[in-house]
Amino acid sequence: MSTATIPEAELIDKVIAGARVSDAEAMALYDLPLNELGALADHRRNLAKGASYGGSGERVVTYIVDRNVNYTNVCNVYCKFCAFYRTERDEDHYVLTHEQLAEKLSELSAIGGVQVLLQGGHHPKLGISHYLEMLTFIRENFPHINIHGFSPPEFHHFSQVFEMPVLEVLRRFKDAGLGSIPGGGGEILVDRVRNRISPLKANSDQWLGVMEAAHGLGLHSSATMMFGHVETLEERVEHLRRLRELQDRTHGFTAFICWTFQPENTVLKAEPVGSSEYLRMQALSRIYLDNIDNLQSSWVTQGPKIGQLALRYGANDFGSVMMEENVVSKAGTSFRLQAQEIERLITEAGYEARRRNTWYELEPEACVV
Repeated sequence: MSTATIPEAELIDKVIAGARVSDAEAMALYDLPLNELGALADHRRNLAKGASYGGSGERVVTYIVDRNVNYTNVCNVYCKFCAFYRTERDEDHYVLTHEQLAEKLSELSAIGGVQVLLQGGHHPKLGISHYLEMLTFIRENFPHINIHGFSPPEFHHFSQVFEMPVLEVLRRFKDAGLGSIPGGGGEILVDRVRNRISPLKANSDQWLGVMEAAHGLGLHSSATMMFGHVETLEERVEHLRRLRELQDRTHGFTAFICWTFQPENTVLKAEPVGSSEYLRMQALSRIYLDNIDNLQSSWVTQGPKIGQLALRYGANDFGSVMMEENVVSKAGTSFRLQAQEIERLITEAGYEARRRNTWYELEPEACVV
């Protein structure tokens, strides 16, 4: 991909004007000094958010109170970057009961939570009735909590296990209470990469196909990227392009979140990248993904201070209180923040902290728990 013919000054003017950049232009932007790229991303963030929230969008940084609940850790796709999965032969494998779910969601409700991020492994033996009963149980007992659940690879897995088209699985899950879909399992949407790090998981077209079908049913979703392992820069840009193309068609992505590969306790051998690379990719993502309004800071992998700095590199959202996180923490990260700490970090960065829901609508002002 040649970038030699793109005048830098002209490209910067194009970004400032809010115009769409090409893959080649994205590659050229990547080579800018980090502070310059960050300033351009911050400008694009303000262009995207300026008119939102009654015209105060430039000043507002949002966050959500939710909980990650991993309903099972049994998985048969054995991703090389994952330290969380277990097989049914492992002593510490589990499937949560309704009673255990109720305990976790009651704790979430007690701190004003509005969403549960419900994800698990690819369990080879759980039938559709298990999932529909779980969704119905949550909807009936915690109607105020949105179920943000099941990644595209999980839906691809369900389709195979249930012997049912993905679209029908999505319909039945939505009818049972599913409200939106997280962007997990995206990693890098290039099959050369996926064949190396997760060869048994849904491929790129399958991941995107689940998202397109979900958007068609009115189920919004986030989009993600995990980078800093075996991919090239060109493949990162290809990942972004495929997301942007799908968003042009469906307008179903509410937000984009990127984070770096965490290597501890995994079998994937790759040299982890640092915080400057994370900030560079987030800034580039903000500029390239001109049709996704919200970018989330990944303090869970980068830590609170870099998460705060990311607000000047294109992010407008601080993610989640995340009172529970089991997957990334198994790979070596252990950052935790309560709502008070998140609000302090946002305020110290010069923004107004506001709680939101899944769809980036502001919650009423409330006392922080």
